Amino acid sequence: MKVTILGCYSATPRTFTNPTSQVLEINNHIFLIDCGEGTQVELRRNKVKFSRINHIFISHLHGDHFFGLVGLVSTFRMLNRENPLHIYGPKGIKEAITLQLKLSNSWTDYPLHFHELTNTDSELVFEDDKVIVKTIPLQHRIYCNGFLFQEKLGDRKLLISKVVNYDIDKAYYKSIKKGKDVVLPDGSVIPNTELTDDPAPAKSYAFCSDTRYDEDKISLLNDVTVLYHESTFLESHKHLCQRTGHSTAIEAATIAKKANAKNLILGHYSTRYGNIEHFREEASTVFENVVIGDDGKVFEF
Repeated sequence: MKVTILGCYSATPRTFTNPTSQVLEINNHIFLIDCGEGTQVELRRNKVKFSRINHIFISHLHGDHFFGLVGLVSTFRMLNRENPLHIYGPKGIKEAITLQLKLSNSWTDYPLHFHELTNTDSELVFEDDKVIVKTIPLQHRIYCNGFLFQEKLGDRKLLISKVVNYDIDKAYYKSIKKGKDVVLPDGSVIPNTELTDDPAPAKSYAFCSDTRYDEDKISLLNDVTVLYHESTFLESHKHLCQRTGHSTAIEAATIAKKANAKNLILGHYSTRYGNIEHFREEASTVFENVVIGDDGKVFEF
């Protein structure tokens, strides 16, 4: 599982910082999460293949999280994209994007599918044979969702040395990896546990952007491999959180600790601060495995 931070600062783009956008690579998928201004430039800078992006998840309709989307949609068209593109986001995102495409006469030549979200409870929004994606309802100034990406358990690991000892035909290997026992010609049964090991633990990634401190979402985050949680303010500006709908670094760390997350990535820093290392220092007083997200950083788990 690999996370590439394209941008992780709040409010407006600056010369050396970008608003929120990131790429998650998990189980052979590449998901784009949020799409602030400059996203497509950062995709190129980080050598992410545009053609592999088939699903884009938008948390909410504040500009620093989706103003780069129409430009990326248009660029896909100019690159002669043929694959369908699926966009998941709050109700209104279809109108916002299609109006711009209409007025600029830039309709896509590829299938463009919008999945508009209105539910205030967690819901399943994507599933295939490898990954499921659920929403994480967040408490912001407007309707907002985070997203939980979860691998499905893979096949069991075949113990070749054990299989060879029983002279089992290769035709049965696939069913064995799926958990089936083996029946030998003499009728005896070899339990699957003698021929396989457990699959690698399934990884998970939770993206929690733009939210007040909210313990209601902890049940959705339990034991998550990696939690990205906004940390707009340091404790010195905690009084701004309720009004703006944001969190401090310590509040993000508290959520990670209570959810038993394995790792925490901080981001969405207010640009009033000169040194983002202070966010890690404050969060570390509550939660140990915390790292600073920053534009261009890549994390592999």
